Amino acid sequence: MIRNPILPGFNPDPSIVRVGDDYYIATSTFEWFPGVQIHHSRDLVNWRLIGRPLNRASQLNMLGAPDSCGVWAPCLTHADGLFHLIYTDVKRYGRTTTAGASGASLRDFHNYLVTSPTIDGEWSDPVFLNSSGFDPSLFHDDDGRKWLVNMLWDHRPGRNRFAGIVAQEYSPAEQRLIGERKLIFEGTPLGLTEAPHIYKRDGWYYLITAEGGTGWNHAVTMARSRDLLGPYALHPDTYILSSRLRPDAPLQRAGHADLVETQSGETYAVYLCGRPLPNRGRCVLGRETAIQPMVWGDDGWLRTTDGQGMPELNPPAPNLPPLTFPPTPVRTTFEAGLPIDFQWLRSPFPEELFSTSARPGCLRLFGRETIGSQFRQALVARRQQAHCYSAATLVDFEPEHFQQAAGLVCYYGGTKFHYLHVSHDEVAGKHLRVMSALPDSPQADAFTPPVRLPAGPVHLRVEVDFERLRFAWSQDGETWNWLPQVFDASILSDEATAPGLPNFTGAFVGMACQDMSGMAHPADFAWFDYEERDFRP
Repeated sequence: MIRNPILPGFNPDPSIVRVGDDYYIATSTFEWFPGVQIHHSRDLVNWRLIGRPLNRASQLNMLGAPDSCGVWAPCLTHADGLFHLIYTDVKRYGRTTTAGASGASLRDFHNYLVTSPTIDGEWSDPVFLNSSGFDPSLFHDDDGRKWLVNMLWDHRPGRNRFAGIVAQEYSPAEQRLIGERKLIFEGTPLGLTEAPHIYKRDGWYYLITAEGGTGWNHAVTMARSRDLLGPYALHPDTYILSSRLRPDAPLQRAGHADLVETQSGETYAVYLCGRPLPNRGRCVLGRETAIQPMVWGDDGWLRTTDGQGMPELNPPAPNLPPLTFPPTPVRTTFEAGLPIDFQWLRSPFPEELFSTSARPGCLRLFGRETIGSQFRQALVARRQQAHCYSAATLVDFEPEHFQQAAGLVCYYGGTKFHYLHVSHDEVAGKHLRVMSALPDSPQADAFTPPVRLPAGPVHLRVEVDFERLRFAWSQDGETWNWLPQVFDASILSDEATAPGLPNFTGAFVGMACQDMSGMAHPADFAWFDYEERDFRP
């Protein structure tokens, strides 16, 4: 049995490929560096994060990228002895089509291809493909030709901004697109047509797309044609997977799918989904990845196994030998470098932000720009992957003035976080307080009163239970001093936002350090604990 989501926490826009007995899923990372997460499995049940291919400046530089821009919707395929990874680097989002949003609908997104002979090897420098839209996907036809499909963005007034799916041939020899770009599918009335993938089966070209937007109205649409360039006829049911009409479904927002065939010929679909907080309706875990079997009917169309088109919480697993992985330990230490679960924001120059060797055994963060900066902020964090968890760290930090701060942060983006930090001022001296950035409140930022601290290292702790978030501190790690405030963890979600902003990531928890005087005053973190658990009343 499969337990969905198979990739919990912020792991959206899955693309899946099988090479021999190995399955790989690539997911979006947006402004978090390195770019693109790749998970590995042999049984479609147990998955392990094995790498992030976009790990150097020649491949990805997101300095200045707005929140929820950066790397969108990778496509991972394998052909000609090479893994092919296609991705979009979004530089400008413009505005959404949400009522109340202001500004132009101009966007900048650049699509690239990198390759590697092995999944965990050195990936190539990128080949630029186009900038006409996002969600690019590479299809390797059985005649040896390769085709790029992507959604087409139309910024003109009065036009459908999601203008459909375009296709163009890619030449590996010339490393560029060749021939004419052709619009092959305009979408259905549900609209917001994106996330195309093409498959070939029994002489038919099958096109699946996502429609309805990546929120509550999300759906997977299917069409087919005898010619890759169309025209495409819609599936008899139009939408083959969606939870948009079922508020009772535990997996909401289902869409953005990709297909894989097992060794025995079974078809499985991966797709993104969201699990809303029961009493808030917000998805703090972001968009997660789920998987379930699909079946081809006698009419040559794909459907869910029961024909209902609903995401399944516990679908059957394929008959494959299980491969389990050891659980991640609760305590993370930094003697061997930064563990794979952790990422930082935007910069391909991590040595400017942190070091695991400057003070052996510790993660040293160099105080950089303000928390929420779109350029150089020293923030290292891991995904929140359950609705209830405990996290803690031990920080050694002696600030000299009010422009220096460091601590434990629950972070979504520059307009959404709760930050328990140590700082210093001329009245309170060394002290502790919480700064919150609130996206849905008349007061956009809020501070708790300062709590005086003695010199020396301090333990910081957070407890999250669904929408409830509480902080504590301790000198010895045994006796805890709880802050009286209860904070709203539900703001760390896609759904909590001012109109018009992009919100496509998820909640993280981690460590941060700022020095707004520009002196790079450091903070040393000895370890980081993260433990998922049951709800505590």
